[in-house]
Amino acid sequence: MNPRSASPNYRNFVSVILLNYLPTEQAQWSSFLKKQREIYAQFLKEMIIQPGIAKANLGFIREDVTLEDHPLNPNPDSRWNTYFKDNEVLLQVDKDVRRLYPDMAFFQRPTDYPCLLIMDPQNEFETLRRRVEQTTLKSQTVAHSRSGVTNVSSPRKTTSANEYEVLPNGCEAHWEVVERILFIYAKLNPGIAYVQGMNEIVGPVYYTFATDPNTEWKEHAEADTFFCFTNLMSEIRDNFIKSLDDSQCGISYKMEKVYSTLKEKDMDLYLKLQEQNIKPQFFAFRWLTLLLSQEFLLPDVIRIWDSLFSDIGRFDFLILVCCAMLILIRDQLLAGDFTINMRLLQTVGSFRKAARWEVSLCPISKDQVGDFTVQKHHYLDYPISDVDLILKKAKELQDSA
Repeated sequence: MNPRSASPNYRNFVSVILLNYLPTEQAQWSSFLKKQREIYAQFLKEMIIQPGIAKANLGFIREDVTLEDHPLNPNPDSRWNTYFKDNEVLLQVDKDVRRLYPDMAFFQRPTDYPCLLIMDPQNEFETLRRRVEQTTLKSQTVAHSRSGVTNVSSPRKTTSANEYEVLPNGCEAHWEVVERILFIYAKLNPGIAYVQGMNEIVGPVYYTFATDPNTEWKEHAEADTFFCFTNLMSEIRDNFIKSLDDSQCGISYKMEKVYSTLKEKDMDLYLKLQEQNIKPQFFAFRWLTLLLSQEFLLPDVIRIWDSLFSDIGRFDFLILVCCAMLILIRDQLLAGDFTINMRLLQTVGSFRKAARWEVSLCPISKDQVGDFTVQKHHYLDYPISDVDLILKKAKELQDSA
């Protein structure tokens, strides 16, 4: 691979350079990418392929299973115990990635570059999708949020064959690739593991790589996304750790900073929200934690991230974007009462939520044209749909400092 062929398009330039993935010296790109992709391949072997093989050997093939490797062995260090605990994480990841960007057909479509290590026709390795289908966690499904275990539900229902298109053997959907990325991240980062919302962070990064016109970037989208996502999470992971909420790096501090900045930029609007006791936690928590990824359609999210990651202030600029979103609807907020204003602020992203619900009832089919599936529904939408207007306002706020 020569450096020229390694050059990404503009979108990937934002990802690989501004997310600190590639070295600044272009001459080093080829060797660096080769090494990183080999490392990721090793992760796949160690964390997905080998555990599946071990499970088969220990649980289904051998007749002389010992107490040491028995599935009921209570030892927390046993391989079976680790396997079952990983399944808890996997079930939550699987649930979230299957509904990733339901307003798009893209994530349900098959990738042109399925993982050959796992989809090798010569070896029937256990895929994560198969592992979920065969899971023996019959009693409970545990959902993890920022505060840890927050939801214990009844056994996971088997996904209807009609709900998702069944792909031929050897094929896998884009959401399955994202699932692997998140599962491996959780395995490598047990301190935070997987928290709901991470799927919304990795989605735009993967989409950027997987739709690159350069086939080499497409082919290695999984590995490159993993490392870019890991770098991005190193900067925002504190948002997902509840014990850090009240620290200077925590999400509570950042939410209060939205209001302190608004107070400086628009005192009248700040006082109105204070008077109505509308706290930033009511709306800014999701804006900041997920980098606005749930508030707009994916092309607009990527446009916002372009500006966010290229700004020298990076996440300080996100605070200004949030303030700009408030100031651009100041007339409505100043005229509204508590109920109206809460509905206005909490319906940013209502298109995404409504589409998420409707697509679950109206599965994406092959005959839909384009990546986006726009469903008809009634919803209250954020009045400003032009993200360039929001970014322009945020820049004005930055320059007036």
